[in-house]
Amino acid sequence: MKILLVGEYSNVHWTLAQGLRALGHEVTVASGGDSWKGYPRDIDLCHRMDWRGHVSFAWRLLCALPKMRGYDIVQLINPVFFEMRPAPHRMIFDYLCRNNRHIVLGAFGMDHYWVQVNRDIRPMRYSDFNIGDEPRTDTVAQADIDTWIGTDAERLCRYVAERSEVIVAGLYEYWLTYQLAEGGAFKAKTKFIPFPIPENNPHPMQGERIKIFVGISKGRSKYKGTDIMLRAVKRLAQVYPDRVELLVAEGVPFEQYQNMMDGSDVILDQLYSYTPAMNALLAMSKGIVCVGGGEEEHYDLLEESRLRPIINVEPSEESVYAQLEQLVLHPERLPELKRQSVEYVRKHHSVEKVAREYERMYFSLMAE
Repeated sequence: MKILLVGEYSNVHWTLAQGLRALGHEVTVASGGDSWKGYPRDIDLCHRMDWRGHVSFAWRLLCALPKMRGYDIVQLINPVFFEMRPAPHRMIFDYLCRNNRHIVLGAFGMDHYWVQVNRDIRPMRYSDFNIGDEPRTDTVAQADIDTWIGTDAERLCRYVAERSEVIVAGLYEYWLTYQLAEGGAFKAKTKFIPFPIPENNPHPMQGERIKIFVGISKGRSKYKGTDIMLRAVKRLAQVYPDRVELLVAEGVPFEQYQNMMDGSDVILDQLYSYTPAMNALLAMSKGIVCVGGGEEEHYDLLEESRLRPIINVEPSEESVYAQLEQLVLHPERLPELKRQSVEYVRKHHSVEKVAREYERMYFSLMAE
């Protein structure tokens, strides 16, 4: 098959491309590299937000469009797949539909239905937009509501979701969202496939202190709950200075981020999530224990009854502190959690396994 992967979040498409290429498919990734993270791509559509950047992006996009024709499968990372306003995306989406055979939409991150379902229906005990029955009122959550409700972005999301042949979700939360969106209108064409994670060499624990790693995304600390988690681990480091070492990475390119992560024992990630996402999964593949989202619902979707490598926390500073303190007081737990973390990723997220699941999905589209 000839496959075009458009847009990028957290290296999902580039990693998937490696797996599909290993299976013998011709794969092109067209993206902006997920902004400052700078992930690899075949067609570079990075967009700097100044007038020179706008001109350069427009020219490169016009030159790239003819190269984005004649594919068997086109998969979009999101309804907004390039770093530009939503409105022009509709024209590009229509162009891709006209000039290629099949369109797949990724449910991999923020979009209208993620906002609308979690704000209004609230199917989960907590999410980016609610804690129980109470809506989250922080400025970042409100900014996402303002972006995706009653706007061009909402209209684009509805348009793309309706016309895509398959919606593929990478996490339990996104799968659940599209099961419920529009009264279940997308349920039949929504498919869950875990994110692909390359195999890494696990790092053994070194030294007496537990090294705890926190990665901070630019402008998204409150949205992801990193601010709360960071407060908890800073308190812990003050109480147990001889047992805890804190490592913080903020707004650095992907390669530098990985280098900073290597050698840590624990990663704090996604306070409001039910599921480990790409950042935590990458860490787990290295034998780093994730403190974050690991609810039973996500294990059920994976049909995982044995492994429990993730230290699940409730969305509060006290819950994070209490779980971290138990690790510090009982470091003998770490080797088994590290071992299970590696096994979990290999079992559910290996690049080969995930690529074969995508391959089956794509072939089923081609057979229609």
